[in-house]
Amino acid sequence: MPRSNQKDNFIDQTFTILADIILKAIPSNTNSKASFSYYRTGMRFHSDGDYSSAMGNYYEALRLESDPFDRSYILYNIRLIHSAIGNHGRALEYYFAALDRNPSLTQALNNVAVLYHHRAEEAVASGNVEISYDLFDRASSYWKEAIRFSPTNYIEAQNWIIRRGRSAKS
Repeated sequence: MPRSNQKDNFIDQTFTILADIILKAIPSNTNSKASFSYYRTGMRFHSDGDYSSAMGNYYEALRLESDPFDRSYILYNIRLIHSAIGNHGRALEYYFAALDRNPSLTQALNNVAVLYHHRAEEAVASGNVEISYDLFDRASSYWKEAIRFSPTNYIEAQNWIIRRGRSAKS
């Protein structure tokens, strides 16, 4: 069904209204406004599961946006799609690109840790225990960084670090 014929839920409608108000009220250049519009449309397609349309909008937003902080969120959402379709290697590339632009993006730090943890568990299951040690270390490192920026979040990660005998402070 075409996007224009779909009924949005209350949250989508509210977000759209608020985004339009912000977009009109905040002084910014034409490219930034167009980028935000593509980003917002990408998010709507993304939430509907239309990854192809979402990706096209995210890439257009990325092309137009010059602010590194804003670009980090666009890259983060592109990564979400790559993870959703099982392209974990490509997802990591986009996480790292997002973190290059915004090193305190805790969601990206957490999700990199989750991907490394997942790969470590796969390594254990396939008998590559030595490789799993390195992957678990990487997961721990990224979780510690996410926890440093957001100490009240990522409780499961904090518990995992404690259970594994890794200090969250080190």
